[in-house]
Amino acid sequence: MTFERTYEIKDDKQLIISLPDKFRSKKRVRVIIEDVDEDKQSKLEYLKKAANDPLFLSDVQEIQEDFQYTDKESL
Repeated sequence: MTFERTYEIKDDKQLIISLPDKFRSKKRVRVIIEDVDEDKQSKLEYLKKAANDPLFLSDVQEIQEDFQYTDKESL
């Protein structure tokens, strides 16, 4: 079973995780700590940069070509 949730970190940099009831009988769990950047302005800046990034634009073009026929099937 996978349990994913985002937590707010307090000033003391400690995190206490309460597991769901389904985890009660488990002896081991895997914990992965990922720094989450939720700054909306920085995300918008990345999107603006991507709009002019040749590699990103070529990926978008490739995806459009891959799905050009399946898009028509749903009409």
